[in-house]
Amino acid sequence: MISFPLQQPVAIFLLVLLIILLGPLLFRRLKIPQIVGMIIAGIAVGPYGFNLLERDASFRIFGEVGILYIMFLAAVEIDMFHLRQSSKQGILFGLLSFALPMTAGIFGSHYAFGVSWTSSVLIASMYASHTLISYPVVSKFGLSNNRAAVIAVCGTIVAVLLALLALAGVVSVKADGGFSVGRIMRLLLLMAVYMIVVGYSFPWLTRRIFSHNNEPTTQFIFILALVFVASMLAGIIGLESILGAFYAGIVLNPMIPVRSGLMKNIRFVGNSIFIPYFLIGVGMLINVGVVFRGWDVLWVAVNMTGVALFSKWIACHIAGRMFSISREGTSLMFGLTSGKAAATIAATMIGFQYGLVSENVMNGAVMMILICCLVSSVVTERAAKKIRMRVTQENLENEELAPGEYARQLVAVANPVTSEGLMRLALFMRSPLNRNYVTTLFVRYNDDPSLKAVGHDAMASALGVAEGMDVEVKQIERYDLNIVSGLINVGKEENSTEMVIGFHRKSNIVDTFYGSMIEQLLRSTNKMVFISRCFIPVDTVARIFVAVPEKAEYETGFPLWLTRMANLGSQVDARLIFICYPATQEYLRQFMTDGRFNVIHEYREMTSWDDFILISGDVSEDDLMVVVGARKGSLSHSSDLDNMPAYLARNFNHHNLVVIYPKQF
Repeated sequence: MISFPLQQPVAIFLLVLLIILLGPLLFRRLKIPQIVGMIIAGIAVGPYGFNLLERDASFRIFGEVGILYIMFLAAVEIDMFHLRQSSKQGILFGLLSFALPMTAGIFGSHYAFGVSWTSSVLIASMYASHTLISYPVVSKFGLSNNRAAVIAVCGTIVAVLLALLALAGVVSVKADGGFSVGRIMRLLLLMAVYMIVVGYSFPWLTRRIFSHNNEPTTQFIFILALVFVASMLAGIIGLESILGAFYAGIVLNPMIPVRSGLMKNIRFVGNSIFIPYFLIGVGMLINVGVVFRGWDVLWVAVNMTGVALFSKWIACHIAGRMFSISREGTSLMFGLTSGKAAATIAATMIGFQYGLVSENVMNGAVMMILICCLVSSVVTERAAKKIRMRVTQENLENEELAPGEYARQLVAVANPVTSEGLMRLALFMRSPLNRNYVTTLFVRYNDDPSLKAVGHDAMASALGVAEGMDVEVKQIERYDLNIVSGLINVGKEENSTEMVIGFHRKSNIVDTFYGSMIEQLLRSTNKMVFISRCFIPVDTVARIFVAVPEKAEYETGFPLWLTRMANLGSQVDARLIFICYPATQEYLRQFMTDGRFNVIHEYREMTSWDDFILISGDVSEDDLMVVVGARKGSLSHSSDLDNMPAYLARNFNHHNLVVIYPKQF
């Protein structure tokens, strides 16, 4: 016999899954934003609706995880280049988004509700804080790096942090009978220690784990564990756990490229389970019936909602004028910063617990949360659609490269251990707009079954990486006289723009650094060749040193390899450090500026080979060393480049290394 509210775990989870599965289909027909629909569904099935479900421990757990996930996703999806560019504007907007609602809330609550100044500050902290409840909409439309969205996300952290400090001050006054400066200073000190510990330990630990395990599922569990550790530590020192989740996302951002299997898993799990569960749980908290209990509750709800929304709207429009943001961008900022959930609920519960707010104010706050969530979702979706349409139109108008002119890469694989790294390097060097397939090639020169098995495993490993990044792969197993002829022939057949191959493993004392096969390949083709050896995943490197020979700018392939390096730095969020001659530096700067690549780049000047030797001493084992070579007879070839293999063999045996031979003629 089934009784309501449901008590059986299987039945509860089944009903939630049905809501998550069928809800969007119904909401789409009714033209209701999905986020709004999930909250309404929570109201309907919750204790204040048809009482099909009670808000048990599962909803509290998944709800907490859901809001942490939203904050983590907001941080990890931001391109750090855009965040650095807009950080000052974001901080200023956060101050504005806190100050206006706080001021309006303090005076408005004191005179409208007749409460004490302490209670007014607490109520005002509800107005000042906000939750990125509609951020999944921004993510869905691919606007995570939109300037307005980045400013709004950055401003959210500032506003929430200041609101929590105000809340802590109110609690201090109530508990100690007066404002305790010592308690606030202690919190700020603990916060500084927390940021240093997490900021340094998380990247170090992640690089060590990722260097030994490339499996996306294991990496996902590890990253999720770090997020909860950061959130738990934030709660221990007195901060809101959502701040810990956001900070974890910022710290781990460089280790999680947008186009990777790990990011795919993060988005999938969040959007399919955690975030919908959170939204349904928010709906279950809301009792719409309190509005009809009397005019007092209705007056409080209308007043609180009006002040909260209008003050945020004013802050967004002032910021939009100050930062020259479009009308749609301003609306997007308002949509993102008008939602209320985590911090507002916490302030409401604390205020009621300490007797600072009445039951009417608590009920009014609940109605404010509902209306603000609805407004946030609708406004964000409308603004995101308009911005997406405009961005798409601009991309079509400004498109300079036809799809056929993008990179057509040939990745030669021979070992399952190294094939993943080669494919990862190749894909991160591509433009995100590139829709050409990647060719993987395994060349064999006999019918040895064990050799064939190794080749199949190597191609399967490379294919797994490409599938995780949604890139099409054409697999070719070729029987040829030797590996070089197989590479040359397939390169011509596929009209490849470049070849990506692994470093030769030195087998005896007289063997050369490159090996006879690579040396023969460089003599036999004028195509661009990347020779790679990475001991850690390329997406975890923090810096990419690029040694550029004199007169490299005169080579035919100069813009090609430079574009690949800019793409690589942008997608793995690594700093590009060019080691180059003064004359070449000007060409590099001009190219990087004209290309508008989203990557930080700096320059170390060298005037001789001795300078390169000194500068390369700064390269650590967590960095990537890239050396641009030159074939004999080319304009940039010199005797220094003849000495390069011996120097690399002697000093870079344990470093991540890529050698580029640019396209010629």
